[in-house]
This record gives sequence, structure tokens and C-alpha cells, in this order.
Amino acid sequence: MLSPIVMPDLGGGPVLLSAWLARPGDHVYEGDRIVEVLLDGATFDIASPCTGQFVEKLAWPEDALTPGQVLGHVEIE
Repeated sequence: MLSPIVMPDLGGGPVLLSAWLARPGDHVYEGDRIVEVLLDGATFDIASPCTGQFVEKLAWPEDALTPGQVLGHVEIE
């Protein structure tokens, strides 16, 4: 079963995807930093929602992100 990596509402202005910290195929644990985003010059990390295999990216560096947007998926163990 796939679990979405969802962009939280950080408030403020536009949010940009800065970098992926995991690659598809990587094993990740719930709470691991998986993606880095920028908001008003500050860096924030988005954590893996579950333990499993990171399988899919749906957003890319420099993409503008919106709250609730699905950034990728982790296959639940």
C-alpha cells in the first residue's frame, strides 16, 4: 500500500522544493527527513510518513508547492 508524502501548511509565502534527501528505491523510516523545502529563505524538512520503500517523486527542485500537495509516495512495509 502506498502512503503519500504530503506538503504541510507552513504558512507564509511561496514554498519551493529545495532538494530530495532520499532517492526512489531507498528504505526510509517514519520520521526520516525525506525532502527539503524553502520558505522565505528558511529551510524546512518534510519527514517520511511511514517506514517502507520510497518509490515515487511527484515534484522536482524549484517547483512551487501548495499545502496538501502530494510530493511522492512511500510503500508501507
